[in-house]
Amino acid sequence: EVQLVESGGGLVQPGGSLRLSCAASGFTFDHWAIGWFRQAPGKERKAVSCISTYGGDPFYDHAVNGRFTISSDNTKSTVYLQMDSLKPEDTAVYYCAVGVGASWSDLCIFEGADYWGQGTQVTVSS
Repeated sequence: EVQLVESGGGLVQPGGSLRLSCAASGFTFDHWAIGWFRQAPGKERKAVSCISTYGGDPFYDHAVNGRFTISSDNTKSTVYLQMDSLKPEDTAVYYCAVGVGASWSDLCIFEGADYWGQGTQVTVSS
């Protein structure tokens, strides 16, 4: 059974940083994409950043490009999201997601997730 466990959310002041982690287990796939989505109150869920075992440059939503950095361990079964220069509009529940056999575009652009984490709250406020 695939499980995604997120951690690292919390309350931070504008301009601050947080690092989210997502540990995936139960993988038996040859290839997958893994990444982060977020959902702010009253808004639709939106892709933030994704990577894939197929390689290629990571995807970043334009709203976070240059401020957020996605990384992973060698197996790409643990993924991190380093969030710097946080803004109040980054406040949301952040979800980790996995797309089996997917490229980063399959996951982030077409939201082809097969598994979701439970989410972790990020609040940016003074």
